[in-house]
Amino acid sequence: MTFHIGAKPGDIAETVLLPGDPYRARWAAEKFLENPVLVNEVRGMLGFTGTWRGHRVTIHGSGMGMPSLSIYANELIRDYGAQTLIRIGSAGALQPHVKVRDVVLAQTASTNGSPSRSIFKELNFAPCADFGLLSAAHRAALQIGVPVHVGGIYSSDTFYDERQDLSDQLQRHGTLCVEMEAAELYTLAARYQRRALAALTISDHILTHEALPADQRERSFGAMVEVALQAAFLES
Repeated sequence: MTFHIGAKPGDIAETVLLPGDPYRARWAAEKFLENPVLVNEVRGMLGFTGTWRGHRVTIHGSGMGMPSLSIYANELIRDYGAQTLIRIGSAGALQPHVKVRDVVLAQTASTNGSPSRSIFKELNFAPCADFGLLSAAHRAALQIGVPVHVGGIYSSDTFYDERQDLSDQLQRHGTLCVEMEAAELYTLAARYQRRALAALTISDHILTHEALPADQRERSFGAMVEVALQAAFLES
């Protein structure tokens, strides 16, 4: 047990999928895993371990924002031996060609603030995805037939952001979408020599203001979870 995860030794698989929402963790576990078992519910943050095509997988909520994800990712890596961590979450599109329901695979993740920022002092560290996971996820998305984009994203530390000038520059520099966790996940993976990827479903569009209704989000997120699972285990 740790401060935030009540799982016993051996309860957590080496491959962990990290949705922000604990209820989405339960939905994904029940839909995609065989014999999922609840292994954590401390502070209402649900985690489940089961199997996918014979491979052990944990699907564990990470909360909203980089400080919350940092807590869970640190403990999953340091105390439970997680080796592969894939964020599965939603994002807001920043480019006209990226559409609602598309999947974005984050090659890099820029940020203006994260729990790891102070470590680097004057250095602007550039966290990136594990290339093996990234390329495998791209192949999986093409095989499934889901529209997919690969490139840089922005991890914001502010949900209600009023920096239109920043959004304009991100769009100008080709940033595909905005979310709130990937940059810290990639930085932690680099620190601990783990594999990480963020696979994101576009749930809303910053430019057009289109958004998925709540009752359609789970159906649209299924392709993203399938892409993540195939990337984790079917690389070769």
